[in-house]
Amino acid sequence: MPADDPGNPVSARPVTSPGARVCLGVVAGAHGVRGAVRLKSFAQNLADIGRYGPLEDESGAMRFTIRLMGSAKGTLIAHLSGVADRDRADALRGLRLYLPRAALPPTEEDEYYHADLIGLAAVLNDGTPVGEIRAVHDFGAGDTLEIARPTGQPIMVPFTRAMVPVIDFAVGRIVLDPPEGLLDPSPPPRKRTKEPA
Repeated sequence: MPADDPGNPVSARPVTSPGARVCLGVVAGAHGVRGAVRLKSFAQNLADIGRYGPLEDESGAMRFTIRLMGSAKGTLIAHLSGVADRDRADALRGLRLYLPRAALPPTEEDEYYHADLIGLAAVLNDGTPVGEIRAVHDFGAGDTLEIARPTGQPIMVPFTRAMVPVIDFAVGRIVLDPPEGLLDPSPPPRKRTKEPA
């Protein structure tokens, strides 16, 4: 959440390992015949995907500099260094592109990177474990935390100061203050029965 968002619960700086990386985008496929690719950017400003330096594949074996050319249908059109034809570009479809976390600018007091939240433990006010943050989603009404539980289905928790009053990066956890019933297991889906004809 941006710093000016009053529902932003972040109140401490993350402590990340020096080797931590952030996924900034994914190759969506080839564009044209000269090696251009369509990129889905995860940066807040989509065009910033190549701003902080070369990006790497998940293993760190491949490194690419990005030259943006434009945009089309919700993706960026770009050339990746070393990719000169459509076959090579198409072979990269689905490739996630990473940047070292240290290459990103520091966050403001009430800002965070999603990568800093993923993996944090989620506990209740009394210390009862709930699970671990698996993902941060934005479905249009603000960020939502997906919390994987040891048993049962994951839960979705609105990421607001009221719901998440404490984030403690040093300890590696968030504290939840959910309304009654939010963490209750979902009832199993009802079986449909055929009505007589």
